[in-house]
Amino acid sequence: MRLPERSGDQLRIGVSITVPEPHGSVLQEARARFGDPNAAFIPPHVTLLGPTVVDRGQIAEVEEHLAAVAVRHAPFVVHLRGTATFRPVSPVVFVQVVEGIAGCERLEADVRSGPLEQELHFAYHPHVTVAHEVPDERLDEAFAGMADFEASFPVSRFDSYEHGDDGVWRPVRAFALTGRSTPGVGDQALSERGAAR
Repeated sequence: MRLPERSGDQLRIGVSITVPEPHGSVLQEARARFGDPNAAFIPPHVTLLGPTVVDRGQIAEVEEHLAAVAVRHAPFVVHLRGTATFRPVSPVVFVQVVEGIAGCERLEADVRSGPLEQELHFAYHPHVTVAHEVPDERLDEAFAGMADFEASFPVSRFDSYEHGDDGVWRPVRAFALTGRSTPGVGDQALSERGAAR
């Protein structure tokens, strides 16, 4: 994983939708099984803001921005199913987001604004990585081994993360989504998902 350089009292942060239990442990164990060296350091997640360096003095402004983003967005459902890959552009195999893509895209665009505004090197594509920086045969194994994976969960929050000197990404603060749903989109989808449980 390419990480931006930091200096002085700068922090390396990220913002993500954390995959909840029990699905998170299943995905993290799978990533370790496929030999991914980052399996123990990165909780399973859907990225909203990739690794970003900020000055320590900016953190209050960043958190205020993220809190404002959260109140503009309603909870929604994410459905993960099957695998895909970014090869040959990037050696990554991931579990696909097949429902909740629009919700992720809206959140990502809003998070990546204001004090966190930045250009993307690639178009945003919500996903959950299960293998990265491993040999091709392990990528093939991950692609086949997780092809039948499926999970759904409500997204009612997103988390800010900080990258420690030990290489571990740790959640720092949760931001609850408290915006109003568009009738027939957010609340209905969540209620229908709940009724099906």
